[in-house]
Amino acid sequence: METKLRWGIIGTGSIARKFARGLKESLTGQLVAVGSRGQETVQSFIAEFPARGHASYEALVGDPDVEAVYISTPHPMHAQWAINAARAGKHILCEKPFTMNAAEAVAVIDAARAAGVFLMEAFMYRCHPQTARIIELLKEGRIGRARLVQATFSFRAAWDPASRLLNKELGGGGILDVGCYCASMSRLVAGVTVGAPFADPIEVKGVGQIGDTGADELAVAVLQFPGGMMAQLCAGLRVNLDNTVRIWGEEGHIVAPSPWVVNRDAAESHLMVHRDGAEAERVTIRSERSIYAYEADAVAAALAAHESPAMSWADTLGNMQTLDRWREQIGLRYAADGIS
Repeated sequence: METKLRWGIIGTGSIARKFARGLKESLTGQLVAVGSRGQETVQSFIAEFPARGHASYEALVGDPDVEAVYISTPHPMHAQWAINAARAGKHILCEKPFTMNAAEAVAVIDAARAAGVFLMEAFMYRCHPQTARIIELLKEGRIGRARLVQATFSFRAAWDPASRLLNKELGGGGILDVGCYCASMSRLVAGVTVGAPFADPIEVKGVGQIGDTGADELAVAVLQFPGGMMAQLCAGLRVNLDNTVRIWGEEGHIVAPSPWVVNRDAAESHLMVHRDGAEAERVTIRSERSIYAYEADAVAAALAAHESPAMSWADTLGNMQTLDRWREQIGLRYAADGIS
């Protein structure tokens, strides 16, 4: 019987619980330990997901039974704990946004390279069969050459200035929290147009609304890519929008009604393909397990290579650079940038 990859989770918030549930469905992984910043929170977590509990992140990283760590802390702590995990010889899956900025991303990648460990940014949607099917449809030429991507991820969060979503000191703001998805998808599609895994924008223009906490509550960007493709991105935390992706090509367009979380459980999702002059086609994607299970299995499949084609190091760095440029357009800086 093949031995499963032994996971430890750093952090005990809602996203950590989603990943722990995904591990239960994973074909390749198992949860063995969890680390929190206090005994009470870790006990609550392991009561739901049986595992060894550590009352500090340091103890989790130092646990010899842990082979891979999933980092689910607030954004400003990602770089620190990814570097600590790499130095401890652990493989790393780090929640999005990978870091606070591109400079921190370079430091984390350098640490993983020096330690010879696996490292991936946790864009779970990039590991799901639906995203693979989108790329297949584009490569098949079903809508001709892609000319425009419209990607939106915005929701109305409860007003809580202390929450990680809105607290600037915790990395709050829409661009980092959900705009990263929109940038990632647009860069993925742009890559198809030039025959590459991804493409980085040659121009980024943006506007945004910065709220009372200093975090961006709504932001819009327009990107220009090599080869002529453009993208319209919208990210927000205080308004519910139509969270879809539309890819417009020279001969039609593709709509992904649920591009990010896709289906939370193993079930079905669908895409709509609209070819000019033809009846719309519904493309069904059947899933064998939940989206976080696919993510965990993508890590195990690529351990030997140290990075995954689902989200390579160069792809992550390019995405962080794009987010930096978007934030610069609206004058949003964090302490990690040197000016808060």
